[in-house]
Amino acid sequence: MTKINIGIIGAAGYTGGELIRILINHPQAEIVFAHSKSQAGKPVYATHTDLLGDTDLTFSGDDIQVLLNDESLNAIFLCSGHGESSKFLSEYIVPETVKIIDLSTDFRDESNGFVYGLPELQKEKIREASKIANPGCFATSIELALLPLASAGLIKNDVHVSAVTGSTGAGQSLNATSHFAWRNNNVSIYKAFTHQHLTEIKMSVRKLQSEFDKAINFIPYRGDFTRGIMANVYTPFSGSLEEAKTLYKNFYESHPFTHVSDAPIDLKQVVNTNKCLIQLELHDGQLLISSIIDNLTKGASGQAVQNMNLLFGLPEDSGLRLKAAAF
Repeated sequence: MTKINIGIIGAAGYTGGELIRILINHPQAEIVFAHSKSQAGKPVYATHTDLLGDTDLTFSGDDIQVLLNDESLNAIFLCSGHGESSKFLSEYIVPETVKIIDLSTDFRDESNGFVYGLPELQKEKIREASKIANPGCFATSIELALLPLASAGLIKNDVHVSAVTGSTGAGQSLNATSHFAWRNNNVSIYKAFTHQHLTEIKMSVRKLQSEFDKAINFIPYRGDFTRGIMANVYTPFSGSLEEAKTLYKNFYESHPFTHVSDAPIDLKQVVNTNKCLIQLELHDGQLLISSIIDNLTKGASGQAVQNMNLLFGLPEDSGLRLKAAAF
């Protein structure tokens, strides 16, 4: 069985570490380099300490262009900070034979030949692409809550969103609002109504409901936990709850990771998995859609591997049947 040879740029961060965890157990992937400027020469497990005993990979600090010119290389993941991917592609030449999956915000507007990589939205387009812009974590959870309604042209009023994310969503670099002493036993709002993921959320909704012109009122929260997102989305709906459930279950029937639950959902059901679970309630004409994901897997690295699987014609769930943290 032919292996897909993978390179990771920015491999020392949270998304890079999560990619390594998934790919070392993927049946058809081989990591040929995990590049990090800050950790070059060190064992991967020295930074991602849970990988002790799982891999002998060493962070590469070699010349990136030399790594990219390796004729055996099939794909690279860009896991550096926002703004770094566009800079990277202006500095280095990626051979046309090498597919690119970018985890930053830089190309989510589908500029520079990138395809927006939400499989539940445009799976067939992803299969034919060579460059993928992986969706944002908040965007993934909110889009999956809205796409079935958009597909039926049923978002006719403003949408209201309240969503909370774990601390890993802020990245590995220390700042005032990610420090344990501040985050522990604390909850706060940030970027109310202005979050950067709103742009891609509206773009995705309009791919299915082109005339959508209502507001998406998004209030993001920093949560007192490390992993996961819960998004609670509501908007007017004129049908019954059973009609809404039928619409959502039919829309996601062919998608292996997004499921509609008839029972209440909680975050531990999805942490450490590539799943999105959705629960619906109807209250006085308002449809409440609760959507939960792990921000580092379905919201980042897991979805990136899902896109890799589609790019290379593999089963969509290859290497992604992961055990949840629930017990």
